[in-house]
Amino acid sequence: MTKDIFDIAVAGAGPAGLAAGLAAAKSGLRTVVIGPPPSIKDRRTSALFGGSIELLKKLANWERIEPQSAPLRGIRIVDAGTSFLRAPEVLFEARDAGLEAFGFNIPNLILTEVLEDAAESSLTRLHAAVATISIEPDQVDLATSAGTEVFARLVVAADGRASSTRSAAGIEVAQWDYPQSALVASFAHTRDHRGISTELHRHVGPLTVVPGPGLTSNLVWIDTPDEVARLQEFDDATFIYELEQRLRGLLGRLSEMSPRQSFRLSGQTAKCLARNRVIVAGEAAHVIPPIGAQGLNLSFRDAATIADIIGEARESGSDIGGEATLSRYDKARRADIGTRVFAVDVLNRSLLSNIPGVSLARGLGLFALASSPSLRARVMREGITPFASNPRLMHSDVSDFRAG
Repeated sequence: MTKDIFDIAVAGAGPAGLAAGLAAAKSGLRTVVIGPPPSIKDRRTSALFGGSIELLKKLANWERIEPQSAPLRGIRIVDAGTSFLRAPEVLFEARDAGLEAFGFNIPNLILTEVLEDAAESSLTRLHAAVATISIEPDQVDLATSAGTEVFARLVVAADGRASSTRSAAGIEVAQWDYPQSALVASFAHTRDHRGISTELHRHVGPLTVVPGPGLTSNLVWIDTPDEVARLQEFDDATFIYELEQRLRGLLGRLSEMSPRQSFRLSGQTAKCLARNRVIVAGEAAHVIPPIGAQGLNLSFRDAATIADIIGEARESGSDIGGEATLSRYDKARRADIGTRVFAVDVLNRSLLSNIPGVSLARGLGLFALASSPSLRARVMREGITPFASNPRLMHSDVSDFRAG
């Protein structure tokens, strides 16, 4: 009896796993996504830039997502430290790059819901966790917690930072911790955010407010674990007062605070990105603090690269899970992931450092950005379309972000 073998099995059904599965299916690969639906308690949002939005438009129903999202028309960086010498404010505006918006801020719940609906109609979707994995010379055998057996030529490990699929392939990780926690929430306000995301750079970490639909915003408040625990104990009125003091009238009067969630900050990278018929993507490949909106954009570039490389291997008749294909994926993603992880880590540690030279260097960098339109333009271009990675599914023939 002949086995029914998929081209790709994706372990993990968060936004990264669903995007990887949908991108693979879009490239003609027979695909199954395995994993329970994400928690409906996730109140976070994801700021996705132009390439990621283009990928979404090709994979799912963007018309359902856009009305519940907010365009990102600008990114403001404010030195809110206690130093006597403060760097000037820096504002990156999308129109300076010839764009209507850098991207959109999207609630994770609606993003996942729309990706799930697309998966149900585009690929095989199993709503159970991967229970066991057996890697054979020419295929991978997987069994789900519901007792279903799946065979695939290649497995995408997108099952999170503690990925059991990655471990089964023998892929090790480098891990580190930060002396910080993050608190996330959403709220309403009386002053228009004008589509501008504001990052207040403080010595304990950034406090960021990201535009939401209408007169709402999303908060990412990074601070010491003790301070975040203290903030979590407050009732809404007291917490709103504390936040208003930090924002100094930026968004006017605040109200309608959502339930707050918090988590410790850490970092992690896979020491290799592919081995033994398994490639890693999303947080199985990289974990970085929620600074600069890099995490899910990286994951979406993982997904689009999978579609490019594995699709080309299949068309050429190559073994899609063979060493040559795995090596191509590792090489294609390593520079992009490495530079992003390094940049976020350096920025975060520079805020935490008490060494005068470090603070001075960061301040000089902000001064250079504030005084040089050409430098800001280069930074914006790299943020929107990284030089190290530009997969085909993230291209647009006529970008919806271009100014008319």
